[in-house]
Amino acid sequence: MKKFKLIEEQAIKRKGGKAQLRRLLATPATEKQLAAVADERYLAQITRCVFNAGFHWRVITAKWPGFEDAFHGFDLGTLLTKSPEEWESYLEDTRIIRNWQKIETVFQNAVMVDEVAADHGSFGQFFAQWPVDDQVGLMKFLHKNGARLGGKTAQWFLRFSGKDSFILTGDVISALMANGVETNEKATSQRDLKNIQSAFNHWRDETGMPVTHLSKILSYSVGDNVPVDVLEGYQGSQTVTQ
Repeated sequence: MKKFKLIEEQAIKRKGGKAQLRRLLATPATEKQLAAVADERYLAQITRCVFNAGFHWRVITAKWPGFEDAFHGFDLGTLLTKSPEEWESYLEDTRIIRNWQKIETVFQNAVMVDEVAADHGSFGQFFAQWPVDDQVGLMKFLHKNGARLGGKTAQWFLRFSGKDSFILTGDVISALMANGVETNEKATSQRDLKNIQSAFNHWRDETGMPVTHLSKILSYSVGDNVPVDVLEGYQGSQTVTQ
């Protein structure tokens, strides 16, 4: 594995300077901030990430106020006491995307959030305390206990919720491979994920940077060099855990 300083230098060069790169590196939330987020906001963020998968994100963004209205602000008590008939009526609700497989995940993930909250005081307490150096373990938990929270969907949920985390985009995987991390192009096996987690943990110790910054810098060091102002305009547009 290369020293991360060399990777950062490449990203700085591509983005037109250190100051330009820094503009793209949002600071992840603290444990205190994550713990303070209400359970319904986490359910909202999960739902948005689930619906983003397979749809253009702009479509979900445009309809998101309708989602908030239709699902009662993602209030757990309201959603968990709806009858089967009330859930089925969402198939006729034009405020949302009427995809039954995704609609039913709202209930399934509400159950997960509620159960975690019952065990830990709140979903936020659980989420905040999960170690950053075991993101793979948190992803495995979400995949096992939630609905449609595998792979990239879980990773985007972590990032948009403010958790210090990596996202295995094509550019990030390419950069990892180019810099000595053993993984294949899909990076889905437990072996690949273990190697990737180890690499991020190593670079975090080496640099003192948050994993979110490491992940972003890796992505900016390779691939299409999207202008900084374009990237800035998109950042944060998917965040609903406020």
